[in-house]
Amino acid sequence: MDYKKSGVDIEAGYRSVELMKEHVAKTARAEVLTNLGGFSGAFSMEKFKDMEKPTLVSGTDGVGTKLKIAFTMNKHDTVGIDCVAMCVNDIACAGGEPLFFLDYIACGKNEPEKIATIVKGVAEGCLQSGAALIGGETAEMPGFYPVDEYDLAGFAVGVVDEKDLITGKDIKAGDVLVGIASSGVHSNGFSLVRNVFTITEESLARHYDSLGTTLGEALIAPTKIYVKALKSVRESGVTIKGCSHITGGGFYENVPRMLHDGVRAVIKKDSYKVPPIFEMLRTDGNIEEKIMYNTFNMGIGMVLAVDPADVDKTLAAIAAAGEDAYVIGQVEAGEKGVTLC
Repeated sequence: MDYKKSGVDIEAGYRSVELMKEHVAKTARAEVLTNLGGFSGAFSMEKFKDMEKPTLVSGTDGVGTKLKIAFTMNKHDTVGIDCVAMCVNDIACAGGEPLFFLDYIACGKNEPEKIATIVKGVAEGCLQSGAALIGGETAEMPGFYPVDEYDLAGFAVGVVDEKDLITGKDIKAGDVLVGIASSGVHSNGFSLVRNVFTITEESLARHYDSLGTTLGEALIAPTKIYVKALKSVRESGVTIKGCSHITGGGFYENVPRMLHDGVRAVIKKDSYKVPPIFEMLRTDGNIEEKIMYNTFNMGIGMVLAVDPADVDKTLAAIAAAGEDAYVIGQVEAGEKGVTLC
């Protein structure tokens, strides 16, 4: 008896690392001090010593049951983008610049080519956010995961000067809410999605005119990474007073997280066009509207609170970064929370 006969192929692990090295190399930043394959990743902070109060910000998350869509479609090159997005978008919400990222892949069987494809997506997410992929772990766990399935999670660290932290403390009545468009469902609500739609290879391959694509492609579209859009807003001279990443819990849970007591967000549902995938979910699943807004992003992946005088500059800066944005509401005095009207 040996480890391989127990279901763990060490040689496959070595090959996975070799195959992913080319993707990891593309994400390198000058501050990276170590090579892939060591016991840890080292990242120099020398560049940030001129900040008044350099402050580390971090985020960790996974892709969730969206992975079930990837398994059924046998498409593994985009879920890594989702994993990075879920972590770095939270860092960007605090005003931070993502510095580096580490991934964790747990699988039933290590198939080196599949693992390398997953990491290719992780590397693409790192390129989109400017983060270096400095390490990770692939754990082969036979008997714990089915041989053709895996889980994917990640961890990111960023930096911001303490004076530039986005905390929401200066939000006041009259401030304007700007929403940045999502790419679709992103990485939340898929346990509900999988109960609404029949998830088979055939059903996911079906093309819908209303979607302009197949159901599978609409669902697996990777989560938008908003790091460059928020950086563009800051570099335009706009102070982002508050920022909310619309993830699990939709508008009702996430928007109040950027507010302080005494102010309330009022969002107009007709201020932008809701992507058709959400209407399909609502009608096919017979889902109440409030549950939709309490589960999904409904086409808005990030909400910013800015001064009314900065609205035009904010919209222009987001457009310059290649994203679509809309004025979706305003801040009013009242009990902390959100009203959708």
